[in-house]
Amino acid sequence: MKRVCFLLKVKQDRLEEYRERHAAVWPEMRAALRDTGWRNYSLFLREDGLLVGYLETDDFEAALEGMERTEVNARWQAEMAPFFEDLDGRPDEGMRPLTEVFHLD
Repeated sequence: MKRVCFLLKVKQDRLEEYRERHAAVWPEMRAALRDTGWRNYSLFLREDGLLVGYLETDDFEAALEGMERTEVNARWQAEMAPFFEDLDGRPDEGMRPLTEVFHLD
């Protein structure tokens, strides 16, 4: 199992709406994530907009590619893109995994 952590930046004036949207993630989006291998997926949001994402998966590239093939992901990414700063493309294309340097099991 691979642990993946990534950072994005939510626009300051969109923080509350971003939280609201993630309090009600569409059931079909949740199902697509599960079905394509995203496990233990969490998002953490700091008050300045720093977003930290964490997930576990057997194969991150395969999980991304699986989501790329779903219609619900295209709709979700289109709706979420305006929330982010310094984003070139869709949010899921801007996720760059951080290098893990320590893990306590």
